[in-house]
Amino acid sequence: MIQVDALDLFTIGIGPSSSHTVGPMRAACEFASSLQEAKLLSPMAGIRITLYGSLGATGAGHGTTNAIVAGLGGQQPESCSPSQVVVSWQNALDAKCIFVLGHRVAFAATDLVLKPMIRLPKHSNGMTFEALDSLGATILSQTYYSVGGGFIEKHIGDADLDSATIAAQANIDAKKAAAVPFGFSSSTELVELCQLTNQTIAQVAWQNSVARYGQERAAEHIDAVWAAMADCVEAGLSATGVLPGYLNVSRRARAIREQLELQQREGAISAEQSGEWLQAYAIAVNEENAAGMRVVTAPTNGAAGIIPAVGYFALKFKGVTPERLAREYLMTAGAIGQLYKSNASISGAEAGCQGEVGSACSMAAAGLAAVLGGTVRQVENAAEIAMEHNLGLTCDPVGGFVQMPCIERNAIAAGTAVAATRLALLGDGNHKISLDTVIETMRQTGLDMSSKYKETSLGGLAVNVVEC
Repeated sequence: MIQVDALDLFTIGIGPSSSHTVGPMRAACEFASSLQEAKLLSPMAGIRITLYGSLGATGAGHGTTNAIVAGLGGQQPESCSPSQVVVSWQNALDAKCIFVLGHRVAFAATDLVLKPMIRLPKHSNGMTFEALDSLGATILSQTYYSVGGGFIEKHIGDADLDSATIAAQANIDAKKAAAVPFGFSSSTELVELCQLTNQTIAQVAWQNSVARYGQERAAEHIDAVWAAMADCVEAGLSATGVLPGYLNVSRRARAIREQLELQQREGAISAEQSGEWLQAYAIAVNEENAAGMRVVTAPTNGAAGIIPAVGYFALKFKGVTPERLAREYLMTAGAIGQLYKSNASISGAEAGCQGEVGSACSMAAAGLAAVLGGTVRQVENAAEIAMEHNLGLTCDPVGGFVQMPCIERNAIAAGTAVAATRLALLGDGNHKISLDTVIETMRQTGLDMSSKYKETSLGGLAVNVVEC
């Protein structure tokens, strides 16, 4: 079984959505590269972009339009300028053109077609790019799926693959599988592997990452991820203003920070204050995400505040060093995230918010339990408790914006992660319900869940909150 690596669950990008912003930007950039490789940029005179399902329903509010224009221009989530991306769509409309890797192409709002009621067979987040010549004929067409966490998959029909291609791909996959020293496909296998080799979950995940990417690259990536998470918390705690969109949601993290600091100066520090700071950290990150700023997909953008907040909480209140947060906390969380990605889903369009916030909450609980000295079984228990109490969580963003209830939902889930860790550490690691059982239950619940509760803004709070 080919697994997503623990490192892959954490990518430095931009807000507000991994599946609706980061994924489409990568898809658009890949399509532009395909045009360049096929030497089709010169004959290209126009473009048509079709967004299906969840992308068509909430793409505008999630920054999909900006991301696609930026991606066609060659920008990548990891290195783009967030302040430039957030104006990309409007600039294209004003100029009546876009630049595809420097090649000028006529463009109008009608060149983007929204089909929210059509779900492509493979995934709700489908998008098709069509390059057109001067007569309007299609010279290249490609469909992509944004499958959550910023991951994309290119649609390739079975008819397009001959037996030699299939055999070659199978050979590549076999080599990738062989390169991993400690393969696992379930939490049961992971726990047994750790006990058999006398290693922690973080150590197992780290050795797999080093085998795949090399020691230097793996170290640079995970250290950069934690640094970016910490920077995002601090940036959000200092920012003010109103978040993008017509909902006029004001930022709150800075005001919360100032209130807590005032309490500290006046000596009125309560026993709950560490929990209040924890929530402030999560709100800070998710406000940065909602504003389209630099964030870490962990494992998605809609849930981007939970893992940084719990890690920052451990830094400030538990004395955990940045080095341990990167190499132990994040690697443990990433290993748990692999199980959700491989065996269920981290996509709100597939599983609802249980797939995003629930997965992140579980990952954070596992990571915190690890850095606080939990055994492997206690770590697995913490992850199980955290997800167990997120089962059935719907994805119903008001107005299609990753703001209400998303920002507060991250703050509450960060508290749930800490509570799950405390419960697990008070026990000996033995428990009746396994993490594997909870992950499978989440998968089944996602399948049963109505599509209106899966990132389409057609149900729940999204239709019961008056938009004004």
